[in-house]
Amino acid sequence: MLNVTDISKSYSDQELFSGVSFTVGMSDRIAVIGRNGTGKTTLFEIIDGNIMPDSGSVSLRRNTAIGYLRQDVQRASGRTLLEHVSDSSDVVSDLAHKIHIVQEDLVEEKDGETVASLLKELGELQHLYEAKGGYDSEHEAKIVLSGLGFAQSDFGRALSEFSGGWQTRIELARLLFLNPDILLLDEPTNYLDLETQRWFESYLRRYHGAVLLTSHDRAFLNNVVRRIIAIEDDGVIFYRGSYDGYVLARESDIETRQATARRQELKISRQMRFIERFRAKNTKASQVQSRIKQLEKMERITVPRSTKKIHFSFPEPPRSGRAVIELKHVAKSYGQHAVYRDLNLVLERGDRAALVGVNGAGKTTLLRMLAGVLPFESGQRIIGHNVTTAYFAQYYIESLNPHNTAIEELRSVAPDESEQRLRGMLGAFLFSGDDVTKHISVLSGGEKTRIAIARMLTRPANFLLLDEPTNHLDIPSREILTDALDAYKGTMCFITHDRTLIRELANKIIEVRDGRITVFLCSYDDYLQQRAAPDGETGTAQTWSGHWRPGGPSAPITKRELKSLQGRLRNEHYRAISPVNQRIGEIEHEVTAATKRIREIEALIADPAHYEDSQNIVAVNREYATLRERVARLTTEWDGLSAEAERLKLEYRRAHEGLAR
Repeated sequence: MLNVTDISKSYSDQELFSGVSFTVGMSDRIAVIGRNGTGKTTLFEIIDGNIMPDSGSVSLRRNTAIGYLRQDVQRASGRTLLEHVSDSSDVVSDLAHKIHIVQEDLVEEKDGETVASLLKELGELQHLYEAKGGYDSEHEAKIVLSGLGFAQSDFGRALSEFSGGWQTRIELARLLFLNPDILLLDEPTNYLDLETQRWFESYLRRYHGAVLLTSHDRAFLNNVVRRIIAIEDDGVIFYRGSYDGYVLARESDIETRQATARRQELKISRQMRFIERFRAKNTKASQVQSRIKQLEKMERITVPRSTKKIHFSFPEPPRSGRAVIELKHVAKSYGQHAVYRDLNLVLERGDRAALVGVNGAGKTTLLRMLAGVLPFESGQRIIGHNVTTAYFAQYYIESLNPHNTAIEELRSVAPDESEQRLRGMLGAFLFSGDDVTKHISVLSGGEKTRIAIARMLTRPANFLLLDEPTNHLDIPSREILTDALDAYKGTMCFITHDRTLIRELANKIIEVRDGRITVFLCSYDDYLQQRAAPDGETGTAQTWSGHWRPGGPSAPITKRELKSLQGRLRNEHYRAISPVNQRIGEIEHEVTAATKRIREIEALIADPAHYEDSQNIVAVNREYATLRERVARLTTEWDGLSAEAERLKLEYRRAHEGLAR
């Protein structure tokens, strides 16, 4: 569908990329990756036709549509959410308008020949409208909006009421509804919570078209894309496979180049020693000149910067008491909206707690109350023995002195540290050489974030609270942040949409939902399985130790007790899954019957004789639209029930295996 041929682009003296060529097919899932500032967005702008390349060309197959999600979405206004999304297709909107006009003309027209002509036109318009998905437009728009986290009560709200992050979701919903042949998505997960990200990944995997995207979310890349276009310092690299596969292949390539470069350096050294030794001897003059020419022609092997971990030992924080912080019976409201009514939470020394939940659930409110920067109406916040706190939020970056250099900023909190030690700290966060003397005012958002976290760890508190520390960070910076926090010896509580960061750091998951919290003593992947536990099993979740037991972990049980528990478990499973399977069967029967009738109506619509009976055509068209809507609704219900059945089966299997251990 898309051919990019030998394109190049430079700004001033900086070359972003050159000689880039690739093709995009219908089902491709491609990630364009690279550090911030390498030209990923520029490449997308060139593909979309908004920027001209310095050389080369971009060609599209005829009638291929591109949908482009930018990072800086313009605020929309003047319409409701559902209208904006469901009417976003100009073709469908124009057809709907024409159908309405023809229907009005039919009501007023008395001439028989004109009525017959209008009926024929109406039939053709309705057939085209159906083919373009017009009858399903509102239903499809609701599915997309719900998947992206919008509540049904949002559908009638004016666009101007939504904040910047939700405006990005609105634009994403509009693009997904339009269903273009190629989706260009520039950082599409920036404002998506974890649950919405998982829905979005599933949607993209099923999407009938090509997807090109940029993202710094490593889990998202691994779950969606199967081709990588990497804009690296040593050129543009193409790789077929997942992001993790690319990283391994890249590291292997770097190791190979390093070994080859070492061999080349040895060869050059031997040649130079020969040249220096015999340069003055006439008998060796021809050999010396020959070797000089060989060196001049030799193509030097360059080794790109390795992405391997940088190890650095940050100062250890002072040891705190076992209980780090406790919230007791806390109530917090914003006006009439109660966020928490009776919140109780304890964090202990060594906890690395990730706060998860949908946007707006109250994660940041909880983190700010833990940090002591947000008051609450009632309850207690109890700090443990010898606990010192440090709270990182986006406004923490604003506390950096813009007139300081990077190394001066660290020296301001660690005046007794040596120059070498401070440079080592900055090096651990990818600041090296002249970078350490750059002023804060000229740094990018990601660079300021790295400086802020480096400053925080230079004199570390023993209780860190972090609100979205990966914002503005590219993948290498996120990996460095993960390394630094992994080496941190204190207690931590954090919010992030980066699932890789949660997976590598968290040993406790705190789910915030509907004003309540549930604590999972497990990893993030185990949480994703455990969170599907039936209602009433929250106690199990709060004390979960790795596998399921009715009521939580327990002492060893006898064979008789085991058989009894297995029987109860089996009975509970059948009681839960039987109505689900029954309803699935009913839906399949209803969909089969409705689909059969739809095919019959489509045969009628294709028959010109159908349009001779004006009364019959209206009734049939109404039935057709009703059936299509019914099938779509039943299919959505079937999808949900099938997922529920699979969840119940997985839960039963895990519980049964847990009892057997």
